[in-house]
Amino acid sequence: MTNHLPSSGSPTPHIRVSAGAGSGRTPLSAFDAALRGAGVADFNLVRLSSVIPPGAKVQTVTGDEQLVGGHGDLLYCVYAEAHAELPLHEAWAGVAWALADDGSGAGLFVEHEGPAREQVERDLHASLDDLIAGRGGGYHPAGRLVTSAVCETEPVCALVVATYTSQGWA
Repeated sequence: MTNHLPSSGSPTPHIRVSAGAGSGRTPLSAFDAALRGAGVADFNLVRLSSVIPPGAKVQTVTGDEQLVGGHGDLLYCVYAEAHAELPLHEAWAGVAWALADDGSGAGLFVEHEGPAREQVERDLHASLDDLIAGRGGGYHPAGRLVTSAVCETEPVCALVVATYTSQGWA
């Protein structure tokens, strides 16, 4: 099943948040391994800013439960990716979200990456607080997903991705 971009008045997406981590001989191949783990390897990623449309449902899923589409389809998403290339160095990535207090489903995503869980968690919290405050409140933290990878000998990548919808090229 391929979700398509909603037009005005159409239902809003079911946003799936998944994580993946992987290693490879290069940072790019480690990124590809993380994409495979998150269930989104065969898409062309189109990075969005971090606004959740009204009516959307946000759910944490495994890579096997991510959106399905054709090879090379566009995937509209928010993501955080972190890399480590030196032995024993860590890569941490996370996405957190807040939803409107009015129950509309509208909300905000924030995404951060870094070399330590504490830094990523702190940055997610601070950014979400700032985005909420900048809008005069009216939102509450609703979830987060953080993942990591540790470099042993090859480069690693940690990835968290929130997928909105996919679209073919036709």
